[in-house]
Amino acid sequence: MALCLRPHHRAGRLIVLVHHLRVLPLLVRMHVRSKMEYRGAFWLDRLAQILSYGSVFATIGILLARFDTLGGWSWPELALLFSFQLLAYSLGAAMSFVQLRELEELVRLGTYDTLLVKPFSPWAYLVFSGLNIGYAGHVILAVALMAWAVLSVDFTWSVLSASFFIAALISATLLTGALITMIGATALIWVRSNHLFSIFFGFWELTRYPLNIFPGGIQTILITAVPLALSSSVPVGALLGKPIPILGDWAGPASLVAGPIWVLISIAYWRYATGKYQGAGG
Repeated sequence: MALCLRPHHRAGRLIVLVHHLRVLPLLVRMHVRSKMEYRGAFWLDRLAQILSYGSVFATIGILLARFDTLGGWSWPELALLFSFQLLAYSLGAAMSFVQLRELEELVRLGTYDTLLVKPFSPWAYLVFSGLNIGYAGHVILAVALMAWAVLSVDFTWSVLSASFFIAALISATLLTGALITMIGATALIWVRSNHLFSIFFGFWELTRYPLNIFPGGIQTILITAVPLALSSSVPVGALLGKPIPILGDWAGPASLVAGPIWVLISIAYWRYATGKYQGAGG
């Protein structure tokens, strides 16, 4: 009898999965409409973002104007690094940061319990019902700067190098989303987790610079415990043939597998945190 029911059970799960996939675009569409209700204010905020990150890059330019290179990286190479880091973060954070940052408040107030009774994955509902299009300013600046850097950097592009660049960018995006998901999921265990984002961004700001300018201890942290270097200077450095501390010739492969590996780790951690969650009643 059990053997006879298995095909029906699998078909039922497939129907549920298809239903969920149909609902996700609707959640995104509803959220986007709500955010675009005041379009003037929305695009003004995006302009402010562009100016803010543009000033950060201008600061790097001032350093290079004085020292010519930074850790052996030229101006176009640093532009490629900066744009890569910003674009990977923007794409990954759009799918995770605001949504997972708000998880602490949902847990504290007990409203997270309402997500558990929905016929839907709580993580998927959080992510897609709050997809942050506010990162449009980051993306616009990153893409424009990246286009200039790709044309200006002293590097001969090929199909292989371009494929590596795109794959590394996808991996960096996945890595960013995975780390943010794990930080947010900690609220299911400790209730409080947003203070960890301050640590995350403290290290993230370092990764817009070449890894080799930092002391050995910082280099190790940025590759292992807080592996954000794998979403910026490691893949870009491997592409440009720069020497990568600690990883050496393994820098390229490590950049490509980091994202998928940390996604699997974040899935396992989310399930662990969900198992530890005790609900609003404690």
